Amino acid sequence: MPGPTRQRGGTLTVLALFAMVLGPAPTATASTATGRVLVTLDRPAGSAEGPRATAAAVRALTARAGARATGIAVPHLDTVVVRPPAGVGPAAFASRLRALPGVAHAEAEQRHTPRFVPDDPALVTPEPRASPDTPLQWWVARTGLFAAWDVTRGEGARVAVIDTGVDAAHPDFAGRIIDAVDLDDRGGGDARTDETGHGTHVASMACAAGDDGIGITGAGLGCRMLVYKSDLSDSSIARAIVAAADAGAHAITMSFGTDGRQPAARVLVEALRYAVDQGAVPVAAAADEPVQEQGDPSNVLQPTGTGPDITQGLGLSVTAANFVDERASFAGFGSQISLAAYGAFNVSGGPRGLFGAFPGQTTELERGGLFDAGCSCRATLNGDDRYAYLQGTSMATPIVAAVAALVRDLNPDLSVAEVVRLLKETARRPAGTGWTAELGWGIVDAGAAVTAARALDRAAPTSRLRRPGRPRDGRLTLRWTSADRAPARLTASGVARVELWRSANGRPARRIASSRTGSARVRVARGSRYAFYTVAVDRAGNREAPPPRPDTRVRVPAREPRR
Repeated sequence: MPGPTRQRGGTLTVLALFAMVLGPAPTATASTATGRVLVTLDRPAGSAEGPRATAAAVRALTARAGARATGIAVPHLDTVVVRPPAGVGPAAFASRLRALPGVAHAEAEQRHTPRFVPDDPALVTPEPRASPDTPLQWWVARTGLFAAWDVTRGEGARVAVIDTGVDAAHPDFAGRIIDAVDLDDRGGGDARTDETGHGTHVASMACAAGDDGIGITGAGLGCRMLVYKSDLSDSSIARAIVAAADAGAHAITMSFGTDGRQPAARVLVEALRYAVDQGAVPVAAAADEPVQEQGDPSNVLQPTGTGPDITQGLGLSVTAANFVDERASFAGFGSQISLAAYGAFNVSGGPRGLFGAFPGQTTELERGGLFDAGCSCRATLNGDDRYAYLQGTSMATPIVAAVAALVRDLNPDLSVAEVVRLLKETARRPAGTGWTAELGWGIVDAGAAVTAARALDRAAPTSRLRRPGRPRDGRLTLRWTSADRAPARLTASGVARVELWRSANGRPARRIASSRTGSARVRVARGSRYAFYTVAVDRAGNREAPPPRPDTRVRVPAREPRR
């Protein structure tokens, strides 16, 4: 929770007070805590000191006082990560820091966990256990992706994957990774490696290379990825979100979360808002338990009670559906759910999960290092064993993120809020039904979403007056052209009308006619000067901006010339 209202203080005062509160206090560390504290500084208005310099100063002074700045700072949001000295609990330490002038916020940091939690060592079998006409990637057709790919192949779409890294050597990721950034401060391999296996599988659901004759395809077909390997701490996640937004991600997929017993870290909430402001659609996995509290970041994107209101939500909270279009037995439900995507077969006799890419080396998922039990999830496709069956809301979330990226790439004039609502409106659900606690607004339908986005005209039409002839009998005939040209692959709504605006003798312009035709005949007075321009309006309500200068000027003689 935010601390009490405080006056702004200078940087030196803030740092000196840091040193004063680093005394011992009772330990109070939650089981999901990192043992660190997130500190957001309230720098003075107009301060010339940049966030990086402020963070460096905090590190220096806290080190001298017996604590140390550590972890990953989020410079954009003036947030640093501080580890308390021995014997000091992060919650108590954060409480003391919140009382200081110049500290905007301080809170104990949490560590998120991947949404996928295996419930059985034998999650899947090497071969599909379904009817002969059910392909490995049965969810592709059921998600409407073939229809979507008829409109857009997603070559310009960018999906940010915040997870445990990606096995960049996998053939299904060839040419699909724009950048890979390591934000995991626990050490290990860089972002192009994935010791866990979770991130590789998640990334393949979104952007595994399609139409290349190899392996599988992701929902985005031709989309490319920004990979952020995270230790899943609040600060690491927040920095990844900000970096993804700055790098031009159309959507951000987050297959992790908390249990929701503590409020979301302020820095995480602000990072999500920052991403939305930059045009990125945030998509987060709901819980991998049948509970109504989804934890953050899911409950930040669709707060409690807002799911049934289609106009509400910062982003999309995704639960998992199964082969028979029901909520998967393990998946979250309730008023924090936006919609669903396929995340499990979940039918007796069928495969235990979705088929996707997997690292070449033995993973923590298989050893049971990150989860309660190891999985026998590895599978082979055409002699290549770099695949696996995994189930969870983790698998559903990147599918939705890829669809959101397809829509944003296809129609960049749409806002994040419009994309979020569009995916809810077009989700597949029984006729006559709306939102339900089981699947939110339904199962994402990429074909319907792309079709709807294609018809959403947000581009203004254009018009231009032609140079008129001479006035006759106190009247002037004006003619114009107009057009409503949509960007490639989009459908223009068409010009509805053209407004004619006139300024007489230097006075402000006013509208004198509105016509569906291409001409108008107007009265003019002898000895007067006129300026004319047009404003086109299309059927979607988009208005052409008035031109910086009139399209044409007319001076009416005091006497009409002799004929």
